[in-house]
Amino acid sequence: MWVPRSTRWAALRDGLGAYLLIVRMWLRSTMAYRASFVMTAFGNFAATAFDFVTILLMFNHVDTLGGYSLQEVAFLYGTSTVAFGLTDLTVGSMDRLGSRVRDGTLDTLLLRPVPVLAQMAADRFALRRFGRVLQGALVLGYSLAVLDVDWTPLRVLMVPMMVVCGAVIFGAVFVAGAAFQFWAQDASQVQNAFTYGGTTLLQYPPGLFAKDLVRGVTFLVPLAFVNWLPALYVLDRQDPLGLPEFVAFLPPVVAVVCCALAGVLWRAGLRAYRSTGS
Repeated sequence: MWVPRSTRWAALRDGLGAYLLIVRMWLRSTMAYRASFVMTAFGNFAATAFDFVTILLMFNHVDTLGGYSLQEVAFLYGTSTVAFGLTDLTVGSMDRLGSRVRDGTLDTLLLRPVPVLAQMAADRFALRRFGRVLQGALVLGYSLAVLDVDWTPLRVLMVPMMVVCGAVIFGAVFVAGAAFQFWAQDASQVQNAFTYGGTTLLQYPPGLFAKDLVRGVTFLVPLAFVNWLPALYVLDRQDPLGLPEFVAFLPPVVAVVCCALAGVLWRAGLRAYRSTGS
């Protein structure tokens, strides 16, 4: 059934408003125990920092990794981590949908006059996850300061584009993975393989991996558009798949398509939901 554009925009506005109200509630709850928040945020920062420490240890034994220098790998690491960190901060609770489907508590969300997607995304909003964003931003800042790159205006603009579009693509993967749980009911680890596993994959040069895997994260689950493909343009590197240069500028298009597909899957999953009856 066709829905007027004004109605769609109104629904989007209402959903965003509800999301922000729920987030505000969880923030007030978090700030009631500030010492606990500071300790958990630092713990999150330190835990994610070990990923980059691992990379530093590798470079104690090699000069390059997959043909990339430490500064270039730091650039990949920083863009991937910041993009994923923003998504994990804003919609990371989506992986709890499977447990809500299994125990029937999703029914509570369906009874409220608020979009279920907004409720699930904001559920138990954890500000401590900002530690991942901060840690990735520090590594990204270091890489930008030391990279030997001809920083043309276009290359400069590519960096924020990678972060924003990468966060949107990861967000679409989160929503699509959550929608899959309407049928699978216990597939959070499958979802995590593409989200948490995906960001770990993108922290390393594409040349380290088999071409079939690179094709898979380019054409099937387009995580390569988060940072690999645009980073090849910024770093003036050759694409291992031999794709044309204009592909590096497609992340905004890919992000829009991913969001549209994730929306279709979410609505289909929600229609297919059957309560436990408990």
